[in-house]
Amino acid sequence: MGQTIKVEHITPFIDATIKTFALMVYSEAKPGKVGLIASAGARFDVSGIIGLSGKAQGTVALSFPRITALKVCSAFVGARVLALDDIATDAIGELANIIAGAAKGELSRYQIQISLPTVILGDDHELAGPKHIVPMVVPFQCAQGNFNLVVRFKSES
Repeated sequence: MGQTIKVEHITPFIDATIKTFALMVYSEAKPGKVGLIASAGARFDVSGIIGLSGKAQGTVALSFPRITALKVCSAFVGARVLALDDIATDAIGELANIIAGAAKGELSRYQIQISLPTVILGDDHELAGPKHIVPMVVPFQCAQGNFNLVVRFKSES
């Protein structure tokens, strides 16, 4: 059985998502109920992923339907984004990076290092990861649409 993430681990990522969307996307991101990710219902079109290392390992991902990603990117860059091009992928990666960096500050006891962002494009893709780290998902709603925050977090302590 995998290690389940603790509330104290996911809360900094939720808070960072809310603050980042307010400051950078000019949108109120409202979190839903935290739950385990169900593979059957966890398919996305665009995902920005940041790796976590140090005294904690895992990933944090922002995953969007295509239309929501385009609207979020448009708000973030201040110009209409119509395709999942370099501008869009850079914007999604940067949002994931900002959120991971902000959460890292709240989790300083784990001496977390964050990787460069990776952006996955592909209709209806599924995020997979190590089986020993149970992924948690937080569904969000904002003016641009719905998206998910997916966190895998395994600490040494």
